[in-house]
Amino acid sequence: MPAAAEVAAAFRVIGVVIVEIRVLGALDVRVCGVSVVPSAPKPRQVLGLLALRADQVVPAGVLADELWSGRPPRSARTTVQTYVLQLRDLIDRALIAAGAATGVSCAKDVLVTSPGGYMLNSGGGLTDLREFERLAGTGYRAMDGEDYPAAARLLGEALALWRGSAFADVPVGGQLAVEAKRLEETRLCALDQRIEADLRLGRHRVLLAELTVLVDRYRTHESLHGQYMIALHRSGRRGEALEAYQRLRNTLVRELGMEPSVGLRRLQRSILLAGPERVDREPAGVAAGPEAAPRFSRVG
Repeated sequence: MPAAAEVAAAFRVIGVVIVEIRVLGALDVRVCGVSVVPSAPKPRQVLGLLALRADQVVPAGVLADELWSGRPPRSARTTVQTYVLQLRDLIDRALIAAGAATGVSCAKDVLVTSPGGYMLNSGGGLTDLREFERLAGTGYRAMDGEDYPAAARLLGEALALWRGSAFADVPVGGQLAVEAKRLEETRLCALDQRIEADLRLGRHRVLLAELTVLVDRYRTHESLHGQYMIALHRSGRRGEALEAYQRLRNTLVRELGMEPSVGLRRLQRSILLAGPERVDREPAGVAAGPEAAPRFSRVG
């Protein structure tokens, strides 16, 4: 995304308000390169929901439900209007800091009042969520077309847009809490497929450090554990691959009362039966092809 000085200079030259929106991590909304994120939690929460649905009208009732968890006070509509005015004040300051000419634009052109609600007008600026979805979608299509180098590159670029958990510094009510969980699932989906592409490119040794961290963080995620087992086996660490399976099984039984999936049990059996002397090739049953080993499909 453009640097703040470049964005401000572009505004002064062509009079276009450029809004940059980042929600994949701490909330970051900039108007002409100047941050308009408030420090107060409630206005920040309003901005978070408007940023998530940029260029769409968010009804005032939805904002109230988010702020007060479905139990808004009688003064909710007036209070929401107050928060919107506070956000517009920040936007006006950003426009002045960027050298806005009088009459070219104002805060109401950026945070628009529509019948029944409000809309954050991005002005065609980039948002990290839209860019993530674009790159990830192209990466998935590359995976489907078995273009693994392109898939690994595109999905890696998509994941690089994440700076932490979505809305990491925003108080979340019902709406944002659900959206944050949904976005985390899309991130895991892209991560799973990027690792799958790297495995198919023979990058198992490079993946080991990353997968070691991931299986510790996501202790019941079968796909990541399966990829970890494959990477260990291909790196000549067959015993550790089998130990990883046993740890996962113990966790699933203890915490969820269930056994590993059929696909993962087949993978464990194929590693158990494979010869350790074939560690840098495609061992029988642990090959890249879907017929030989379970391919853990993406979700979402």
